[in-house]
Amino acid sequence: MLTHRNVLFSARVASTQRSPTDKVYCVLPISHIVGFSVILIASLMAGATVQLVPCFDPAALVAAIANGGITLIFGVPATYQRLLEHKVIAGIDNLPRGKLRRLAVAGAPLDVTFKSKIEAEFELPLRNAYGITECAPGIAAVQAEAPRSDDAVGSLITGIDARLVGPDGRTVEPGEVGELHVRGPNVMRGYYRDPERTAAVIDADGWFNTGDLARFDGDILYIVGRTKELIIRSGFNVYPAEVEAVLNEHLEVVQSAVIGRSVPGNEEVVAYVQLLPGSAVSPADLMAHAARLLTPYKRPSEIVIVDALPAASTGKILKHRLADAARDRAIARV
Repeated sequence: MLTHRNVLFSARVASTQRSPTDKVYCVLPISHIVGFSVILIASLMAGATVQLVPCFDPAALVAAIANGGITLIFGVPATYQRLLEHKVIAGIDNLPRGKLRRLAVAGAPLDVTFKSKIEAEFELPLRNAYGITECAPGIAAVQAEAPRSDDAVGSLITGIDARLVGPDGRTVEPGEVGELHVRGPNVMRGYYRDPERTAAVIDADGWFNTGDLARFDGDILYIVGRTKELIIRSGFNVYPAEVEAVLNEHLEVVQSAVIGRSVPGNEEVVAYVQLLPGSAVSPADLMAHAARLLTPYKRPSEIVIVDALPAASTGKILKHRLADAARDRAIARV
């Protein structure tokens, strides 16, 4: 349950990065909090123009950049991945820059190699951000005056407090990984008609448990992974984003998703990979690529090549579907 205060707080913060001369391409659905608050309301607050599109089409976005005066794109990593894929399929030498002045991304882990490709293509920094629906959604963002070359999600939004909590419930030491808890005017009232679930994530002092694992380097926040997605293999922690980043470095990989699969007494790493159309790369090729860059316990036990990864309307990969598919594959082999 998001209040007007929650939504307008996040929108007001985002609006400070816009001006009346901006034309923002709204590729994310406004039924989702990012499209609604960070794109639509924030842009209207700044007096900017918003171009709403019924569904994402990379060709239409390229045309809007070239001829429509678009100055700002806010998407998920898959938004930009589809642009690079379209470039290859359409045989375009270079994607148009047009009047673009800002590229923003959030909603999923941002691979550094992929980030550099987008930045080289448009000659603009790709500014990472982090949020969660329950926080309406803004929590942290890379600032325009301080672009970054890594995968950090930037500094906390003014007015928000954060702490990192270890498995023992205590605050972790600086630089260590912990579960991210936040508090501020962005935090939801609770889950609709679900007081038990609400009490499980918001404590009596107003701290909301995001369920994300993170670390701080000074005031800069890094998201390491989801608590529920952490894979514990032979006693070692495996963060899916790290394995995905290695797979995504392969020149013929569009995107990948890594999940854990339970086996007797352990967990194994399973990777689903989407390749460029027409690619002849095999799972064995990708295994060899991963073996060169990952220590043995982080390497996938299985790599599955798929035509497309399941995704929500926001572009976020639906990992629970992949987890179900991986479990079914294991059962079928027994």
